[in-house]
Amino acid sequence: MSNQPGNRVKTVDELREFYTDPSLLSQQKFMETLDEHCRAMIARSSFYCIATLNDDGSLDVSPRGDPPGGVVVLDPSTLLLPDRRGNNRLDSMTNVTERSRLALLFLVPGVLETLRVTGSATVIQDDPRLDACAINCQVPPTGLLVTVEKACLQCGKAVKRGGLWEETYRISRDDLPSFGTMLVEQTDTDQTAEELDESINDAYENRLY
Repeated sequence: MSNQPGNRVKTVDELREFYTDPSLLSQQKFMETLDEHCRAMIARSSFYCIATLNDDGSLDVSPRGDPPGGVVVLDPSTLLLPDRRGNNRLDSMTNVTERSRLALLFLVPGVLETLRVTGSATVIQDDPRLDACAINCQVPPTGLLVTVEKACLQCGKAVKRGGLWEETYRISRDDLPSFGTMLVEQTDTDQTAEELDESINDAYENRLY
């Protein structure tokens, strides 16, 4: 049996044949700055994803989380994203340093709708504006200063379908192997799964900031 795909869509015009025209509302929803509703969403968001561009043209998406208010709206065209402690690969930060383009998706727990933001960013350090991002008296050493180019609210169909804020698809953590177990099987580490799990749990408890 062939694994080749059946009928490939090769042009945008061909793609459009399978869909109705977008509504006028969906075409008008993009803004060039953050209005009061966008700013309210960001102020209440505790989780967002940041997409950046690698040097080979591939994309990278990184999850970010903080208590609400972790992302600071400096003005309707500017956001400040703190860079918290992580694995020190610096994928997003490296990408932005070399190619400034990025996209953001903000989620608010309990709210079906999300917020999409695109723009450009620079990495800042030793900047007094980072003081506003301090948590537990820890000021992040660097942050992303984002210039907003487009923003829009996104309807909540995806979040609703995925039951994100419901119990419908929630699983027991024991349904999957531990993070340490998966890392041992995916890498050449000389650490045991138990050692990795202990280190990971310590990071979750004591080294978030």
